[in-house]
Amino acid sequence: MLAAATEPTLKHVIPSRGHDRSVNAVTSLGDDVFLVREYSYKMSSAQVEVYDARTFAFQRLVQVPELGENVYGLAACTHHNCLYVSDYDNNSVHRAGLSGRNVATKWFVASKPSGVSVNKEHNVVVACSGANKLIEYTTYGAPLREINLQACVLSPYHAVQLSTGNYMVSQNIYSAVSVVGVSLDGKVVRSDYVADVGGAKLSLSVTKNGDILVADTNNDRILSINSSLSSAEQLALPEPSDGRLQRPFGLYLDKSRSRLYVGEGRGKYRVLVFDNVKL
Repeated sequence: MLAAATEPTLKHVIPSRGHDRSVNAVTSLGDDVFLVREYSYKMSSAQVEVYDARTFAFQRLVQVPELGENVYGLAACTHHNCLYVSDYDNNSVHRAGLSGRNVATKWFVASKPSGVSVNKEHNVVVACSGANKLIEYTTYGAPLREINLQACVLSPYHAVQLSTGNYMVSQNIYSAVSVVGVSLDGKVVRSDYVADVGGAKLSLSVTKNGDILVADTNNDRILSINSSLSSAEQLALPEPSDGRLQRPFGLYLDKSRSRLYVGEGRGKYRVLVFDNVKL
C-alpha cells in the first residue's frame, strides 16, 4: 500500500504588528526569519524585522544605516553569516553582519536594484532593473561579473541561479510579466512562461528538483513552473482561517525545513508560513 503524499500545512501566520504595509521581501537563516515591509511615514527608513523561526515571536530589528524607503530584495548567506538588502532609491546594496557587533556596510550598484540572491559561489547577485543587467559581487562589494541582458529581457526584478549555472529571471515588459532562463553571457536559453502570470514584482525560489516557485502577485497565488518553463500549475496551499492569501510579494523557500514563507502585499499584510512544501 502506498503511503499518502504529504500535503503542505499552514504552520503559522506572522501578523502585521500594526504595520499595514506590503511585505516586500522575506528570507531566513538558521533560526531567524527576516522580512522588510513597504516604507511608512511612521518609519525613519525601511526596517528589517527579525522573528524566531521556531516560535515566530518578534525578536528585534536589524540596524541598516542610511537604508532608503523602497526595499525589494533580501538575501541571507549561511557561508558569510550576513544579510544583503537592496536599496532601490539609493542605487546601493547593504551588507549587515549577523554576528558580533552587527556591522553594516554598503556599496553602490547600477540603477534601481530590486531582487538579490546568493549564488552557489556564495556571492550576491543583484537584479538592476534600471540598467537591465545582473551584477555579481563578492560579499564585500567587489564586482565579479556583469550579465547584460538581451533586449528581449527588460526590467529584471529577481534572479536565482540554477545548478547548471544559468539564471532564472523574472521581468516586467509592458504589463506582460514572465520568467526567462538566461546564460552567463545574458542570452535567453529557455523560452519564457507568460500565461496567466501577472504583477510587476515577481519573487522567485527554486526547489531542489529545479522547479521555479513564483509569487504571482496579481492573481493571488503561488505558481510552480517546471524547469523547462513549458508548464505551470498553482501550488496547492491551505487557506488561513482569517482570510485567503492576497497579493503575494515576498517569497522564500527554506529547503532545510521544507518550508515556504509568503509575504502579502494586500489584505492583512501577513507572512504565511507553510510546512511540508514539496521540493
